[in-house]
Amino acid sequence: MDRDRQWMAIEFLSRVFKWLPHGMALRIGAYLGWLLWLLSKTRVDRAEARCVRAMGVGPTDARRIVRESYMNHGRCVAEFVRLPLMGHRLEKLVTVTGMENLERAFSRGKGVILLSAHIGNWEIAAAFFARRGFPMNAIGAEQRDPRVTDLIVSTRARCGIKGIGKGFSLKSALSCLKKGEVLCILLDQDAKDKGVVVPFLGAPASTPYGPVKIASKLGASVVPVFSIRRGKSSLFDLNILPPIEMPGSDASEDSFLEAVTRCNDCLSQGILKNPEQWMWLYPRWASTLGEK
Repeated sequence: MDRDRQWMAIEFLSRVFKWLPHGMALRIGAYLGWLLWLLSKTRVDRAEARCVRAMGVGPTDARRIVRESYMNHGRCVAEFVRLPLMGHRLEKLVTVTGMENLERAFSRGKGVILLSAHIGNWEIAAAFFARRGFPMNAIGAEQRDPRVTDLIVSTRARCGIKGIGKGFSLKSALSCLKKGEVLCILLDQDAKDKGVVVPFLGAPASTPYGPVKIASKLGASVVPVFSIRRGKSSLFDLNILPPIEMPGSDASEDSFLEAVTRCNDCLSQGILKNPEQWMWLYPRWASTLGEK
């Protein structure tokens, strides 16, 4: 399917998801995720191979986990489109633990990096914090179709989340953190030749080290957050963990590598607890293990 047809499909589904009741929109999103899983044999096979290697499970369990992952992603798409419409309803869908970890870090006035991964529904967390009055910023990956990128940025903006650049924008990240604001970063992405290689889910993975460098330079707190779906419902447990220890600005290179490793370990533990909610379809180890 070419980009124009893909965009037409996205526009159509966006209208449908906005028009439907919330529960029905999520069910249709899950069905579309299942349909994509059914029709994407090559990608599904690769995702299952990643799951087998990382989880140490058999093919049957990996198949179930990856299928649920696709269905969860479908629900996330429906939820994301509907986020600006949810308003106060969002508060009723989210149960928070560890809010004191974010409040304490924010009160330091040196900025906060909210660290997470493509698990559960990460967009729910950012929108929830924005409703609670935190000045939220997000760095989004540029999509193949710029219209999709613009849609993501505008949807976040309607939820009170500022877009500050495409990819990891060092200047933009420094700017918002110097103001004492909150920056959302998903670290489970292949940084290719711009990252450092440290373990992720037990295998070497090129990982962005910019967030650790910036946090160390500015004294910003790095606070892990997981927005985990309860089963197949529209309810979420938003878990905010204590900050990850960061080295000082004059620390050795080994100290920075250790900090990136701590970040990856934290995210890996969250994924291992809820593997069916992580995006196994993404080639996380492409530049280190030659994945496609």
